[in-house]
Amino acid sequence: MIIFLGQCVQNFTAAVKYTFKGNVTFKSVISQAAKIGFDSLGISLMIVMIASSVIALQVSKQFLLSGAEDYIGGFLGVALIREIAPGFAALAIGARAGTAITAQIANMKVTSQVDAMKVLGVNPIGYYFAPRIIAGAFGVMFVVILAEFIGVMGGMAVSYFSISLHPNRYMNSVWLMFNTKDIYISVLKGFVFGAIISTVCATVGYNTTGGAKNVGDSTTKSAILCTMYILFADLLIAFLFYTSNY
Repeated sequence: MIIFLGQCVQNFTAAVKYTFKGNVTFKSVISQAAKIGFDSLGISLMIVMIASSVIALQVSKQFLLSGAEDYIGGFLGVALIREIAPGFAALAIGARAGTAITAQIANMKVTSQVDAMKVLGVNPIGYYFAPRIIAGAFGVMFVVILAEFIGVMGGMAVSYFSISLHPNRYMNSVWLMFNTKDIYISVLKGFVFGAIISTVCATVGYNTTGGAKNVGDSTTKSAILCTMYILFADLLIAFLFYTSNY
């Protein structure tokens, strides 16, 4: 784990240097952003909406019985913005787009396409990693923002149909407990999680040796490592921003 983390840091640093040298084209970033963000948008939004709806369904009646139904929207909004939307969306994108990155780069590695690029004098780390890291960071960030909005709307619909909570009361609660700091941190989480997904999955693919069987093994490995690093990053960000005075 420590060696692999060091490899990820080295590859990320090389990709950043490659980017600042002006070698990354806008077209390549947009192409990767479509694969990472746009193609994963449907499954990410659906997962977040279902999660928020389930939570709203479970807590709405308990809040109603205790006379605290006016706080349902605020409770759900805080949970969504702080944890559910960035975490669930990133995990969904990692499972879908991250494994695709690993499979693509691993296939290039085992078929000697990476070696061919070295012969041509092209830096394979920068060429393969930089566009995916940029696209992953910004793509996941925008998906998280959309997921937060969809999650709040899903919770509002469930609250209305389950306990007849008026949408105005629900949204007033959301705005009452809304804090711009939470939005900034959720955006930061999306950015960091996206960079982690691209870096970890690309590194696993780049380290692949052997044949087709090893490509499948690397894909499974990338899904596991990607999930672990996202959760560790989530814990670290929460510790840094929510253990001090709010």
